[in-house]
Amino acid sequence: MSSSFSGDETAPFFGFLGAAAALVFSCMGAAYGTAKSGVGVASMGVMRPELVMKSIVPVVMAGVLGIYGLIIAVIISTGINPKAKSYYLFDGYAHLSSGLACGLAGLSAGMAIGIVGDAGVRHPSFVFKIGMLEPMHSSQNSLLG
Repeated sequence: MSSSFSGDETAPFFGFLGAAAALVFSCMGAAYGTAKSGVGVASMGVMRPELVMKSIVPVVMAGVLGIYGLIIAVIISTGINPKAKSYYLFDGYAHLSSGLACGLAGLSAGMAIGIVGDAGVRHPSFVFKIGMLEPMHSSQNSLLG
């Protein structure tokens, strides 16, 4: 039985695995970042309701990570067409590694956005009040004239 397939027959598996890794891992990071910073937004709504809209920035940043993973997954999957041009193991491994790089970067960025977003959203007014009540040092007085 002859086929018009050119290249290695297992290579598309690795390419699609890379597309799936980009999408899954970046969406996991987006979900974690959204959930963790969303808890901070909810606590800010209790402590300082007037600052809630300013606190939504980490939630939006975390949500964008899933879109990045989707874009990379679409780019990878459209590049896999073994009937149109040869698709070898090198191409499959390249797509797998690029998908893993994007996905794991999205996962780690989502975790970082979640942790820092939660801490930053919960305590901006506290840090601001401490900064305003702190007395100036003599070196700062000399700079003011």
